[in-house]
Amino acid sequence: MDPQAILASVAVLGGVGLTFGTLIAIANRKLYVWEDPRIDEITDILPGANCGACGFAGCRAFAEAAIDGEVAPAGCTVMGEGDLEDVATMLGVAAGEAEKVVARLLCAGGTDVAPRKALYDGIESCGAAVAVSGGGKACAWGCVGLADCAVSCTFDAIRMNDVDLPVVDPEKCTACNDCVEACPLDLFVLLPMDHKLIVQCKNLLDGDAATDVCAVACNACGRCAQDAPEVVTMSDGLAVVNYDRIDLADPSAAVRCPTGAIRWVEGAQRFEVELTAVGS
Repeated sequence: MDPQAILASVAVLGGVGLTFGTLIAIANRKLYVWEDPRIDEITDILPGANCGACGFAGCRAFAEAAIDGEVAPAGCTVMGEGDLEDVATMLGVAAGEAEKVVARLLCAGGTDVAPRKALYDGIESCGAAVAVSGGGKACAWGCVGLADCAVSCTFDAIRMNDVDLPVVDPEKCTACNDCVEACPLDLFVLLPMDHKLIVQCKNLLDGDAATDVCAVACNACGRCAQDAPEVVTMSDGLAVVNYDRIDLADPSAAVRCPTGAIRWVEGAQRFEVELTAVGS
């Protein structure tokens, strides 16, 4: 082969490589976006759960927002106290405070008070049972009790009690929303801990028709709405709490409920209900 042709080919290839290398270097310089190195450092401190409880898409997104001053370190409800202080120190800000939000179950109808009308024998899943038999309970709105919520909880914050109702541990709950999405009957909501007035029923039947299918159902008597009209209203035969005015609520709203469907909850949600009707 002609040596001159070889040298020419090498020169051409070298020139092309040099040209593209130069263009890449220029593009890199022009398009380079500086990233704060603290983002990686804070992301490493964060729990890595990417649960979304903070309102951001994941831990890295939270770290970026914290650096930009959009959220206080305490906005991560999963971090331990030591890690929280480390992030605050790194950012040179106060750790701040975040309102504790937890998952609440809008049903108190366990197997002791809400009878089953059909025996479901299939996959141990609330979603499957609802799809096949409506859940099998006489109250079509009530908790099925097959633990989809507990299975979905990454933080082991939900256990099933002896009457097949899920019980949320407020200390472990991070308000990640997994149980809300897992429940096929939309019985879970996320509420601040200081929102203590809760209607533990979604049954839309009235009077005896409601209590026939669940002894702790809201029977649409309206006493709670009479006692706390600024906070509780009746809608489609069901008591509804106006959480925009929850600061006006107190335990008196639940005192005259004859079934215990509306409760004033202190700390952990309880399901023990006195079935003796109170005086009107």
